[in-house]
Amino acid sequence: MACGILLVTHPGVGASILTVAGGLLRTLPLKTEAFEVPFDADLDALLPQASAALRRVDGGDGVLVLTDLYGASPSNLAARLARLGTPVRRVAALSLPMLLRVMNYSEQTLDELPATAAAGARNGAIIDDA
Repeated sequence: MACGILLVTHPGVGASILTVAGGLLRTLPLKTEAFEVPFDADLDALLPQASAALRRVDGGDGVLVLTDLYGASPSNLAARLARLGTPVRRVAALSLPMLLRVMNYSEQTLDELPATAAAGARNGAIIDDA
């Protein structure tokens, strides 16, 4: 069994990051899906669709939900998903380095992956003074 990854983002963000990660890695080692939340979203109306996406990626060990902006609608939807019963951990500030780091440590447990994701985001931010 393995953890699943669900990207819950604003329109265009999750799908684009997922496409690039797939192009770089060729095969993603964890079941991953992007669920994009429209700007004018009714979160109550979207919850069943988001819940279905969560169930599709759950490999039996829970789901790491990565959101793009803490406190925005995608993040608020992710918080609702976390209360539905499937084991969920959430990390905000989704970036390509974050997702790649998670994929490179795909053997980690759901309790370990959030720190790995955050490290990917931190270590992926480089000030290049050259």
